[in-house]
Amino acid sequence: MNRTVPHGTLQGERPAGVSFRMRHALAFLLVVLATAAPLSAQLPPVTPWRPMLAVDTAHPPLASRRIPVRADALLPTHRIVAYYGNTRSTRMGILGQIPPAQMMAKLEETAKSWEAADSTRPVLRALHLIVTVAQASPGQGGLYRLRHGDAIIEPVAKWAEERGWLLFLDVQIGQSTVAEELKWLVPWLRKPNVHLGLDPEFAMPPGGVPGKRIGSMDAAAVNHAIDLLAKLVDEEGIPPKILVVHRFTIRMLTNEEKITLDPRVQVVIDADGFGAPALKQNIYDLVVTRRPVQFAGLKLFYKNDKPMMTLAQVLALRPVPLYIQYQ
Repeated sequence: MNRTVPHGTLQGERPAGVSFRMRHALAFLLVVLATAAPLSAQLPPVTPWRPMLAVDTAHPPLASRRIPVRADALLPTHRIVAYYGNTRSTRMGILGQIPPAQMMAKLEETAKSWEAADSTRPVLRALHLIVTVAQASPGQGGLYRLRHGDAIIEPVAKWAEERGWLLFLDVQIGQSTVAEELKWLVPWLRKPNVHLGLDPEFAMPPGGVPGKRIGSMDAAAVNHAIDLLAKLVDEEGIPPKILVVHRFTIRMLTNEEKITLDPRVQVVIDADGFGAPALKQNIYDLVVTRRPVQFAGLKLFYKNDKPMMTLAQVLALRPVPLYIQYQ
């Protein structure tokens, strides 16, 4: 997972350079440094589980912002349960780790478990496909990203459409821009069941190499995506789009208070990062609870969460996550 992979091939769970596990360990150190409580106070025993609220004196909580929600919007009346990855990699997430039929059966089983755990919201199934993958080498154009075209998207889109599921197209921009990477996705985003994901971890400034540092994305780039999606909603006369933005450190998303809230686009901040429940709660508090944008999401890792949070533990988070992503 630490080897350099030539351009044009999919890498492991994340680009080469600093390993995925090491980078998240570094992210945890950033969380610790951002809190005033001693480490022993931040890591209570996992059993029995209790919410662990970090004290972040450097960044006081943001005030919640609310806008009207359209009657045809999916959130907050539903919960979305998504399987994440790339069908050409067995190491980027559950979406590509096992055969498609087995994967979709597992997603259906997982969704049913959520329906049993919380009967107050219908559960929507979703496939979350990484379509632009950050690379450790410059590649064509020197932008440290590899685009996967319709040959990758079409089969997954068909699986989703046949089952009435949602499809999220996820973008890791490397040294490119959100504006450039979304242009080629517009035909897909016009479809009512297709939504968007942005991963600031892999948004690099000039000279930055994905995997060797944690990237950052500003509200201005997120707002460009919101404006594009809102325009497509109007042009196609379709329900609001959902935009998922991954985050596991404070600096991954800058100026979040300047993100434009628009009834045509529902913004989900997806708390990324793996670890024991106490650590995940700490990250969730720092990047979601204390920095609300609109809706909350959480990523769960089949292989790297040890142990994985139970559904009851997830439902105890505040705000309650409405988008659950499995990697």
